[in-house]
Amino acid sequence: MAAFFKNVLKNKVMLFMVLPGAIWFFFFSYLPLVGTVAAFKQYRFSREGFWASLAKSEWVGWDNFKFLFMTDDAFTITRNTLLYNLAFIFIGLVLSVAMAIILSELAGKVMAKVYQTGMFLPYFLSWVIVGYFAFSFLSMDRGMLNQILGWFGAEPINWYSEPKYWPYILVFVNLWKMVGYNSVVYLASIMGIDKSLYEAAMIDGASKWQQVRNITIPLLSPIIIIMTLLAVGKIFYADFGLFYQVPRDSGTLYAVTNVIDTYVYRGLKTTGEIGMSTAAGLYQSVVGFMLVLVSNFIVRKIDKDSALF
Repeated sequence: MAAFFKNVLKNKVMLFMVLPGAIWFFFFSYLPLVGTVAAFKQYRFSREGFWASLAKSEWVGWDNFKFLFMTDDAFTITRNTLLYNLAFIFIGLVLSVAMAIILSELAGKVMAKVYQTGMFLPYFLSWVIVGYFAFSFLSMDRGMLNQILGWFGAEPINWYSEPKYWPYILVFVNLWKMVGYNSVVYLASIMGIDKSLYEAAMIDGASKWQQVRNITIPLLSPIIIIMTLLAVGKIFYADFGLFYQVPRDSGTLYAVTNVIDTYVYRGLKTTGEIGMSTAAGLYQSVVGFMLVLVSNFIVRKIDKDSALF
């Protein structure tokens, strides 16, 4: 015990730096874990407050999970959530790394900063704003895409009633918003690579592509693996704003835009079943946690130094 307090005093400055983040995690990540009990109860709110209502609510066991996954939409929402996230992870990874490499190779550093800022900006836009941007392109009457189609003599398309286009639209919009932010992480890693490695490669006659393939990508592989593992942990979570705001909650598009998060939101809005929504959140967290453990175990078997833990 004495050694513990001695270590705390020795690292008190670092611990004080960590303290705000630790307090945030305690109140917003760990304390709410008590509320996961609602996933196993028929929660009924009363005027006595959340905790008193939770204590008095009837235990229903696994009924909330059955209600969530025994509906006709269970397969659709699970399929959409998984496939969209897989596309976001792998296509986003390739584009983010490629963009970071391109930015690192730009000769004009001022222009590189301008491009980087322009790519980073969409990340800070609300999905509500992005949804209106998309509507300005896809509107049936005044949308830019339909106007372009009209110039070529083609019939306008009612984009918000045609499900077949939306897997591509949603993937494109998500990549437009997120690739710039993710590329900054890889760009920072590239900036930390020893420049003498590239100088030695140039002396040996290596081309730019050979330098990227044999130096940049191998040295980026640890951060690529870590970022991928973190993304895998959220593979059962969907970005609510993307799937709700961008398609404008169009019922005809539910077959390709309905995911677990939007399904739970609509169910909560119409039925008020807090227990069902809590069950969905618990299910997503547990499955994500297990996927991270399995993925990290596989990485450790292949390359121990690249594992997350």
